[in-house]
Amino acid sequence: MQQEIRFATFNTLNLAPCGARLYDQIAPSSAAEYEAKLDWTARQLDALDADVVGLQEVFAPATLQAVLARTTHYRQAQLLGIEPDPSAERLKPNVALVSRLPLAGAATIHTHFPAGVALPHDAPDAGRFARAALHAPLQMPNGSIVDVLVVHLKSQRPDYRNGDNAEDSALFAQACLRSLLRRGTEAVALRVLLCELGRRHARARVVLGDFNDVAEAVSTGIVLGAGAPLRERMYDAYQVQAQQDRLRHVAFSSLHEGRYSTIDHILVSPHFHGALPDAIGEVAEVHYLNDHLALAPAQSSDHGQVMARIVLRAP
Repeated sequence: MQQEIRFATFNTLNLAPCGARLYDQIAPSSAAEYEAKLDWTARQLDALDADVVGLQEVFAPATLQAVLARTTHYRQAQLLGIEPDPSAERLKPNVALVSRLPLAGAATIHTHFPAGVALPHDAPDAGRFARAALHAPLQMPNGSIVDVLVVHLKSQRPDYRNGDNAEDSALFAQACLRSLLRRGTEAVALRVLLCELGRRHARARVVLGDFNDVAEAVSTGIVLGAGAPLRERMYDAYQVQAQQDRLRHVAFSSLHEGRYSTIDHILVSPHFHGALPDAIGEVAEVHYLNDHLALAPAQSSDHGQVMARIVLRAP
């Protein structure tokens, strides 16, 4: 029986069909740029060699399928994605899941917040995730099931309203607050989903995602559920890993204006916290693929990839 499972999260940065116009400020990709993007993304996936990968900024599952066809380790993997809205003027970024573990049930796309969670009524799409969350139950080698959620929470980019003057400091502050409110509300919605899953099935849970904030942020803390009953808490895989090399601290997934931070996280339920009772496995170590952030080739992502090795315990 396979004793180790690898989970990873990978923000691909605008993985989209060739020539698709995504944003006004970004020109559509040329054929050469598209090919380079597919090749680079395929190489990064193979370097991760994870059994389960949650991906963000996938504009069309077909493009991700083209990437998998270029890999060595994922040609037979299952791909779960969100198809573009055919009525939309432009493609929008979504999350996706690639798994070498078999599905243990139907996947669910969470577009709307759970009941009782909502932004202020004057906010656009007050009851919806900006980018839907994806949940899939997967069967582990030991026969048990793990619930995996892939998420991409609201960015810190200011949320301006029509007519706002970006040079007005007060309007800028209000726009930043709107972004924070949305990210915080999405965090609450995710916490509710995780609690519902835990109460319904009492099985292991893993969250793979771009949280657009560090592990110590209030929004991330909401998802972790500090102070909640033990069975409902989540843990940052990096913080609970068994092997931590304090002399080689290169744990970052974002490099912006000279600042290093980690905004891409893997969260695990108590089932994978080795120091807790009744754990069925432990996070052995967490790796970061981030060398490309300093070099910043055009076809790469502006995020590092995060991978956690989880060692299962004998029953």
